[in-house]
Amino acid sequence: MRISVKVKPKSSRELIEKTGDSDYVVAVKSAAVEGKANEALVKVLAEYFDVPKYLISIISGHKNRKKIVDVGEVNSR
Repeated sequence: MRISVKVKPKSSRELIEKTGDSDYVVAVKSAAVEGKANEALVKVLAEYFDVPKYLISIISGHKNRKKIVDVGEVNSR
């Protein structure tokens, strides 16, 4: 599933707000320095969607606050 994310770095707390069908605003505590905010984004989204971090990948917007993120699904056997 592909989602559109607007990241708010250096927030006082981490939270996710769904603003549309596939649009989210994600606040992370980390600053946007050396990829720390992107790492925090992946961690927060993995917890929110209850999937492992390796299933979350940033498709575009690595150096931008607006990102397109792919959230994979866990396959059960």
